[in-house]
Amino acid sequence: MSNFNQIIQSEIPTLVDFYATWCGPCKTMHPILDQLKDKYGEKIRILKIDVDKNQSVASQFRIQGVPTFVLFKSGNRVWRESGAFPLSVLESKIKPYL
Repeated sequence: MSNFNQIIQSEIPTLVDFYATWCGPCKTMHPILDQLKDKYGEKIRILKIDVDKNQSVASQFRIQGVPTFVLFKSGNRVWRESGAFPLSVLESKIKPYL
């Protein structure tokens, strides 16, 4: 996590998935995130953060429920939402920032 701030400063949009291993909806999102990465390749970076192992980062971003997704571009938070989404819905939410 030492380079987290460096990663989110990138011009490449970074979708951060705050998740927990015990979370059912988080498990549902795993293949959807894989499909998103397959579709957009180098246009997006996906970073998964286990809130139980990285409590300081989760606290910094006030993560209270999982899964929570935060999209950063050039260090700025441009979108945030909690919950599980079908690929088409997730795609429609982040596409304006790609």
